[in-house]
Amino acid sequence: MGWLGINDLEQGRSDLTGLSQAQRDEGGGDALMLRGTLVLEMSIPDSRRPEPLLLFSQGGDWPIDLRIQAVPGGGVSLVLQHSGSLSHATLNPSGAGRTGQVRLTYAWDSLAGYARLALERADSDRVQITLLPPPRPWRYQDLTDLISPGPFRFVAEAVTYLAISNVLEPVGPMPGLDPATPVATPRGYRRVETLKRGDLVLSETGNSLPVLHVLHREVPALGIFRPVILRAPFFGLQQAIQVSASQRVVVSGSEVEYLFGRPEVLVPARHLMGTSVATPGQAKGFTTRYTQLVLPDHAPLLAAGAVLESLYLGSLRRDALRLQASQLAAMDRMTLPEHGPPRYPVLRAFDAAVLAERRVA
Repeated sequence: MGWLGINDLEQGRSDLTGLSQAQRDEGGGDALMLRGTLVLEMSIPDSRRPEPLLLFSQGGDWPIDLRIQAVPGGGVSLVLQHSGSLSHATLNPSGAGRTGQVRLTYAWDSLAGYARLALERADSDRVQITLLPPPRPWRYQDLTDLISPGPFRFVAEAVTYLAISNVLEPVGPMPGLDPATPVATPRGYRRVETLKRGDLVLSETGNSLPVLHVLHREVPALGIFRPVILRAPFFGLQQAIQVSASQRVVVSGSEVEYLFGRPEVLVPARHLMGTSVATPGQAKGFTTRYTQLVLPDHAPLLAAGAVLESLYLGSLRRDALRLQASQLAAMDRMTLPEHGPPRYPVLRAFDAAVLAERRVA
C-alpha cells in the first residue's frame, strides 16, 4: 500500500486513515506490521548536549521504548528497546559538525531479520546507512500512538513531520519532477511520466541523450519533498512547473559568473521560496508523486525551457549497501551509470535568494 499515516507537525494536521484500515484488515486489536518504515524530517538543533527529538514508550505484553536524539556535532542517535531486543546507532553523514535539515529513515522487515537506519541531509547528496540487529514487528496500535498527539510520545519543535509506510521505503537519490512536467525531446516536448528507458531527450546544448532509467515515487508532500511552483518566465521557463523542494535548477549567465566565479550553479527549489520566482505548490492530499530521469554523465535536461538537474547517482552502483537501500536496487547494476563529482556548485539559501532577486530585477 505505501504511506499509511502522516503527522504534519508544522500545520498541526494528520492522516491516519491508512493505518486504521490496515489494522482492521489484519484483524484489529494487537495486529502486527511485519515490515514497514518510519520517517522523520527535522532540523538538527545546534547544541553541545544531546537533545531529544522523538520519545515514545509503551508497556504491556509488547513493551517498546524509542528514543531519537540530536547529538553534538550534527548527528542523530536512535535507541530502540522492543520486546526484549535492543537496537542502537548514531549517524552523522557530514562529519563536519554542521547542523541543518535532515531526514531519518528507520526501515524494518521482521520476517527477513533486516533493519536499517539512514540519515540524509537536505544540503548534500550523501546518505549514511547502518544495519541494525534483527527487528521485532510493530503493533499497528503502537504506530498509531507514535504518530498521534498524545501522552505516549514527546516530539520536539524541530521535527517537521512523521510518516509511516508498510513497505521498505528507499533512501538516496529521489525523483523531483511533477509527472506532467514537459521535457524536451528531438520530437518536441513530452510529459516526463511518458518517457521510458531508451527514449531520447535534449540537453541544454541541444544534443540528444538516451534515457537510461526513469524513476517514479510517491512521497509525503512535506519538508524536503513539499511541492514548489517555479514561475515563468524566470530561468527561461515557458510555463510554470511544479517540482520537489529538493529539485535543483541549473542557472547560468553573466551575473552568476560575476557573483560566484563559475559559469553555472545549482539552485535548490526550496531556497527560492520567499522570492518572486517561486510559490508554494499544491498536492491533492498528504502525499505527492514525482518522476525523474537518469541520464549519461549527469547531464541536465530541458524542462519547459528551464535547465534542470537530472538524477545524480555518483558511485551508487559500487556501494552495495546504499544500492540495496535505494530505489534502484532492483535494476541491473551494470545498466547504472557512474556519475563523477557534481558539475556545478550548489548555492546556499542566502546566495540563491540574492541571485533570484537579481533575476527579477
